[in-house]
Amino acid sequence: MQSSKDRDQLILHTALTAGRIMIENGSEIERVEDTMARIAKNAGARTSQLFVMITGILMAINGEVGAQIEPVKRRTFDLEKISVVNDLSRKFATHDITLQEFADHLDHLDATSKYFPFWVQVIAAALVSGPLEVVFRHNLPDFWITCVVGTLGWIVYYLLSKYVRIRFLSEFAAAVVIGLLAVLGTQLGLGNNADDIIIGSVMPLVPGVPITNSVRDILAGNLVSGPARGVEALVSAAAIGFGIAMVLQFW
Repeated sequence: MQSSKDRDQLILHTALTAGRIMIENGSEIERVEDTMARIAKNAGARTSQLFVMITGILMAINGEVGAQIEPVKRRTFDLEKISVVNDLSRKFATHDITLQEFADHLDHLDATSKYFPFWVQVIAAALVSGPLEVVFRHNLPDFWITCVVGTLGWIVYYLLSKYVRIRFLSEFAAAVVIGLLAVLGTQLGLGNNADDIIIGSVMPLVPGVPITNSVRDILAGNLVSGPARGVEALVSAAAIGFGIAMVLQFW
């Protein structure tokens, strides 16, 4: 039979793993806090104390087990993983799965990648770049060249993000490639306006989700994590801007 201390440890492990997965994949802090508190309550914890930041989570329950810290070492965006954690939390709340099954599912989810295949991401980058260029700049003749440039820029970003562990380098390099291809395309007669091509092509790189989550965290009163997310988003935007500016400066 499972002792009270062992169950408390399992509750902590389950809640901390769920929270870390959500933060790593783009969830806002308020949602993470609510999910972890519900997990602890539904598991039978009498009390729970939480302190959640984008770089780590501190949690204690029942006053009998010492507080534990779960570091958050990487951050990306995979809303499907967040949805899976929410679904598992709801199933646990309705007693469709046990706490041990919940923990096992989370460990499996944490160990596997649920990203869309690379070719799907490439097609999505093209479908974001070209249509948004038309929406923002009303330049229909440059639609196809923008799709191509945006796709190639996304491929550079994807490969560098996967194989080079230097933050913001991937955004900078992808922006340089986009700028070079846009200028080269217009000089070769493949496009009409390099500025319009660049505006559409950088759209897949723009940190829209971090900015949105930053505003939501600030409005929810998280005055540490909110500005931190905002600074991270601004640095990403600055890396994109510097890459484009460097190309335009020399061309």
